[in-house]
Amino acid sequence: MNVDKVLDAKGLACPMPIVKTKKAINELEAGQVLEIHTTDKGAKNDLSAWAKSGGHDLLKHEEENSVLKFWIKKG
Repeated sequence: MNVDKVLDAKGLACPMPIVKTKKAINELEAGQVLEIHTTDKGAKNDLSAWAKSGGHDLLKHEEENSVLKFWIKKG
């Protein structure tokens, strides 16, 4: 997968991962992909809902060593 920007939001509690994701996605062009790393367990639901409401595509997410990784394509 071609990633255009990586956001490190590890160690941040809600709502900061969403706030940082919103800021990072605003810096991208439509169709570009943002990869987010977070340790906030609530981000799974939060980022999914946020992406949908903003017209973005949550391409996939996975968990690796208690770090949640998300790939969001800007709509």
